[in-house]
Amino acid sequence: MLLKTIKYARAAGDNFPNTRAFLKGSVLTVAVVGLMGCQPKAVIEKVDAEAVIDTKPLPLKDIGLWPQQAPAIAVDPALEDKIAKLLMTMTLEQKVAQMIQPEIRDITVEDMRKYGFGSYLNGGGAYPNNDKHATPADWIKLAEDFYQASIDDSVDGIAIPTMWGTDAVHGHNNVIGATLFPHNIGLGAADNPALIEKIAAITAKEVMVTGIDWVFAPTVAVVRDDRWGRTYEGYSEDPRIVRDYAFAIVEGLQGAVNNDFLSDQHVLSTVKHFIGDGGTEKGIDQGDNIASEQDLYAIHAQGYVGGLSAGAQSVMASFNSWHGDKIHGNQYLLTDVLKGRFGFDGFVVGDWNGHGQIPGCTNESCAQAANAGLDIFMVPTAAWKPLYQNTIEQVNRGEIAQSRIDDAVTRILRVKFRAGLFDKPSPANRPLSGKTELIGQASHRDVARQAVRESLVLLKNNQNVLPLSPKLTVLVAGDAADNIGKQSGGWTITWQGTDNQNSDFPGATSIFTGIEHVVKQAGGQAILAANGEFESAKKPDVAIVVFGEEPYAEGNGDIDNLEYQRGDKRDLALLKKLKAQGIPVVSVFISGRPMWVNAELNQSDAFVAAWLPGSEGNGVADVLFTDVDGQVKHDFVGKLSFSWPANPQQTRVNVPLDKVTNKSTLAESNADYQPLIPYGYGLHYQSVSTDMISLDNLSEDNLSATQALEDLALFERAVKSPWSMFIATTTQRDGLSSSVASNGALNIRTMDRVVQEDARLVKFNGTELGTVGLLSNFPRDFRAYSNTDSALSLSIKVDSALTQPLWLGMACEGDCRPQYDISKQVSAGEWKNISVALNCFATESMDFAKIVSPFFLATAAKVELSFSDVIIQASHQPMTIQCH
Repeated sequence: MLLKTIKYARAAGDNFPNTRAFLKGSVLTVAVVGLMGCQPKAVIEKVDAEAVIDTKPLPLKDIGLWPQQAPAIAVDPALEDKIAKLLMTMTLEQKVAQMIQPEIRDITVEDMRKYGFGSYLNGGGAYPNNDKHATPADWIKLAEDFYQASIDDSVDGIAIPTMWGTDAVHGHNNVIGATLFPHNIGLGAADNPALIEKIAAITAKEVMVTGIDWVFAPTVAVVRDDRWGRTYEGYSEDPRIVRDYAFAIVEGLQGAVNNDFLSDQHVLSTVKHFIGDGGTEKGIDQGDNIASEQDLYAIHAQGYVGGLSAGAQSVMASFNSWHGDKIHGNQYLLTDVLKGRFGFDGFVVGDWNGHGQIPGCTNESCAQAANAGLDIFMVPTAAWKPLYQNTIEQVNRGEIAQSRIDDAVTRILRVKFRAGLFDKPSPANRPLSGKTELIGQASHRDVARQAVRESLVLLKNNQNVLPLSPKLTVLVAGDAADNIGKQSGGWTITWQGTDNQNSDFPGATSIFTGIEHVVKQAGGQAILAANGEFESAKKPDVAIVVFGEEPYAEGNGDIDNLEYQRGDKRDLALLKKLKAQGIPVVSVFISGRPMWVNAELNQSDAFVAAWLPGSEGNGVADVLFTDVDGQVKHDFVGKLSFSWPANPQQTRVNVPLDKVTNKSTLAESNADYQPLIPYGYGLHYQSVSTDMISLDNLSEDNLSATQALEDLALFERAVKSPWSMFIATTTQRDGLSSSVASNGALNIRTMDRVVQEDARLVKFNGTELGTVGLLSNFPRDFRAYSNTDSALSLSIKVDSALTQPLWLGMACEGDCRPQYDISKQVSAGEWKNISVALNCFATESMDFAKIVSPFFLATAAKVELSFSDVIIQASHQPMTIQCH
C-alpha cells in the first residue's frame, strides 16, 4: 500500500531550521534534511515502498546575516506615552478598524463614519465618482468627506484621522494633467539620486494638491528575470543603484528626517514590496523566490537598507513567496528581520488582498497574516466587512493575541502622529490643497524633461548619424511616435495604462510633437507617418522610427521569453522598408525591459533605448538634435542599468556583483555573464569606435527550435502557482477556498488517488453546463508551447459511459474558449491518460500569449468523474489526440 495520508508541515523551532515534519495519522516523524551540502531527502516511514516527498531544500534561517540597523528616528518617550494613553481608550473594534484598508469603490462615507477605518486607498484605475476625468476638486472633496467622517465620533466613539494611500509611482499618475516622469527603469539608467529626490518632492506636492496623505512608492525590486511584467518598476539589476535611489526618493517624498520631515510639503512613503518580488522563478508575478538568505539580503533587501535609513514610515508586504512561504504570512521576515534587525518602527501594509493568498486564508479571514506581523490589511472589494468581523472574533478566540493587535495599532498611530495628522488641517484646508496650478506645473515638467534626457541610452550610432541637424526633412514613423499613452506605459491614468488617448494628457508632449517643434523652429520639416509612407517627391533625409511594447502593468506584462514582437514583426518590416529606400534609420525603442531586438538593431543606423519616458516626450528631441548652429545642447548620459540579452531565452543575465562592488554573492560567475550589451554601457557623441560594441550583422536566430522545453505542471498533487481552481455554471464562476464546493451544476471535492488529496472528484448533476478548471489573475504566455508539438495532458476517470460531450478546453483573454470533446477517449471505471495537442485549440480567436485558463472540463451530462495530473507536456511526447 502506498503512503497516502502524509501531510507536509514545517517543524517548529528556530534551532533546527532545516527540519521537516511529516504527519501520518497521529505519528509525527521529523527528519533533518539537506545538511552538509547533501541532496535533501526526507526520511519517512516505509510502507510497501519508500516515499520521498517534497525534496526542495528549506532556506536556512540565519538572523545574523541581517545587520542590525538603527531606526532612522530616535524613540520619543513623550510620543510613545501619548500613543499608549490613546491606545488604552480604544475598544477592540476601534483597534481592528485601524488595521482595515478598504478601497474607495467599496465603501461609503457612512461606512467610514460607522467603522472609522485607519486608512483607505484608490487602486489603479479607481477615481472619485468612478470618473476617469475627475478633477482635483473631486479628489479633494472625497478626501475631505472621508476625513470628516473618520473624526466624527458620533457613531464609532473615537476621532482618529484616517489617511488615503495612492499608487503615485511615476508622478501622480492617476490624475488627469499630472506630470508623468519616466518609469523607474529609465530613471535607473540616469543613475542620478539628486534628480530622483527632486522627482519625489514634485510628486509629493502634486499628490498633496488633491488632499492625499500617502504614496505607495518607491518600488525597490531588484529584478533578476526580465520576463517579469514589473521589470520597468525596478531601477536596476544592480542593488547599489536601488539602495541609493530608495534613500533619495524617500527623502524627496517625506522630507529629510533632520529637516522638514513630513511637513506640509511632504507625504508618507512606502518602500515596497518586501521582499524578493524581483527575484521570482521565471519572472512570474507573485511567484516564488528561492534565493539564499544571503542573496535575499545582499540583492533584494538593499532598497530597504536605503529607504529605511531615510526614515520610510511604511513598508508594503509582497505577493511573492520565499521558498514556498507567502511573505504576507512569514513571521520570520516581517517581524524578526524587518521589525527586528532593520529596527523598523513604522507599519507594514499588505498588498491588494495579498493576505488571502496565504494557505488556509481567504480574503475575508486571515489570522496568519496578523500574527506574522502584517499591521494593515489592504482589502479591496466587499471582503473588508467579513475580514473586520472575523479578525475581531479571532482575537476573542485567542487566535490572534491582543498584544499583536496593540502592537499593530501602536505602529499605525505612531506614523499618524509623526505625520501630524492629528494636528494638520483637514485635507481641503491644507496649504497645497486645491492649488491646481501645481498639477503639471511648467517647472515640474522641466524636471521630467530633464529626466527623459538623462534616461536615454544610445546603443548604436553608425557613422555618427546622431546628432541630427534640425534643418533636415525628418520622417517620424512608428505607432509610438505620437502616442503619449504608449510612451508612458502602465500605471498611467488606468492600471494597465491602456484605453488612453492623447487628449487624456493635457499639457503633455508626444515624442513627435517634440521633434516637430525643434525641426520647425530651425526651418526643417517633420513629417508624421506611422506607417512610414511619404510622397516620393519629398524623400526624407532621415527617418526616426518610434516603436515598442504596448502598455501593461503587473501580471499582464509577464512573458515567456524576451523576443520583441514574436510572430508579428510589423515594426521590423517598417524598418526594412525604410532601410531599403536608402533612408538612414534612427530607432527609438519604447519598452519596459531590455528585449531581444537583434533584427531591429541590424536594420537601424542608430538605436536609442528610450524606456517609458512619460509625459514629456520633448526630452527625446532635446538629445537627438543639435541646435540650429549645429552645436550639441544635450548629449546622451544614460547607461544601461539592466544588461541587454543576447538571445530571447537569456532572461536572467545579471551583472555579477563583483563587477559593481567589491563583493560577489551571486551564483553567476564572470564567465557566465555574456549579454549582448553589458550593464553600464551607453554611448555619447564623443564616443570613438573603440568604445562601441558592434551591433551590425547580429544573429537573428531566435533559438526557439533548439531550446528544450520542460513539462509545465498545472495541477500535480496540488494546484500550482499562479493558478487557482474554479467551478462555474453558465451564469456564475466561483473560486475554491476549501476542499469541498458546489454550485447549481456540480459538486467538487478533494480525493486520494496515490497520495493524499492529489486528485479531484467532480459530480455533474446534468441540470446545466458545469465547468471546473484553472484560472490565473493575469494572462500567461504559452507561445513557447504552442509553437512546438506540445499537448494538454491529464489523467481522468468517469464512472459511466458518456452520451453527451465532455469538453476539454483552454481560454484566453477576451471571448476565447476553444475546446475539444474527449467523451470518446475516456473509459468508464478506469483511469486514462489523455493528451490533446495544443494545435487542437488553435482557433482563429486563440491567443496563446494571453492564456487565462490553461485547462477546463465542461459538460451538461450527469456524470461523476475524477481527474489528476494536469500538465502541459513539452514536445516529442506521444499524444492521444492530434489535430492538423
